[in-house]
Amino acid sequence: MTLLEIDSLSVGLRGTLLVQHVSLRVDRGETVGLVGESGSGKSLTAFAVMGLFPSPDLAIRAGQIRLDGVDLRTMSPRQLRAIRGAQIGMVFQDPSAFLDPLMPVGAQVAEALRIHGRASGAAAEALRLLRLVDLPDPAGIARRFPHMLSGGQRQRVLIAAALAMRPDLLLADEPTTALDATVQAGILDLLGRLQRELGLGVLLISHDLAVVAERCTQVAVMYAGRIVETGPAAALFTAPRHPYTQGLVRSTLATAADAKALFGIPGRVPSPADMPTGCRFQPRCPLAVELCRTAPALTPRGDVRADACWRSHDRIDAWRDAG
Repeated sequence: MTLLEIDSLSVGLRGTLLVQHVSLRVDRGETVGLVGESGSGKSLTAFAVMGLFPSPDLAIRAGQIRLDGVDLRTMSPRQLRAIRGAQIGMVFQDPSAFLDPLMPVGAQVAEALRIHGRASGAAAEALRLLRLVDLPDPAGIARRFPHMLSGGQRQRVLIAAALAMRPDLLLADEPTTALDATVQAGILDLLGRLQRELGLGVLLISHDLAVVAERCTQVAVMYAGRIVETGPAAALFTAPRHPYTQGLVRSTLATAADAKALFGIPGRVPSPADMPTGCRFQPRCPLAVELCRTAPALTPRGDVRADACWRSHDRIDAWRDAG
């Protein structure tokens, strides 16, 4: 059953569209990965779902965001505040930026309950939540301030707060950024276990393709504010169709036997103020032809996959053929 459905979402800043015509869905109990380079618009997509933006100049310009079939864009600010935390939880990239340095972490988890009218027993429930996310000595942790905890512990506190009201949907925006490999694995294992136990739908935003390949069932690849390819994780990473996806896979998932040298996609994600015409990837693409100056739509290809490339039907490995 579909839990979250984003349809033709566009987000703008002072007349410039930073996210354009983005569509994706998350089913109940499913983990969907949203991947792409920094600056592709992944986090803005998540902020749009929450109805929160880091700047007052940012706003949704078009499209629909439906949760359980209800369009969140038709809700009043008061109704949206009731949805945040209660039905949608979010784990942010940097827990230090979202935890109050002057408040013990137990009180911060309890505050998430009080905001939604569950003041009675909030302190005891906060301890249960800290225990749920596998923090040792929850009572001791609850009395500490964020700076007294490790990065992994702070991230677990943020997860506890996000799950306080048992939401249906969890948005995880680079939840393991800046954590070492062992702690990263622990956080991802925790999210996987909680998803199974609580029946969460999860949108996992990451630039780490290895993590997404292992943890997600479906994947959407984003470039310069647009979705360029979607499909089941196993099929998409085994046989990517869009040249951008091929480049990402070759640069991050290629085995030592396949990679003769380190590979990186040449160039960089374009500035929103200076987007190329047509396909936004064409200035960096070795397969670009004149037709690519016209933007291709995200098109189903006869199965459960879709891509936005005029030449995807050629099934060409763009980067290998380009040498």
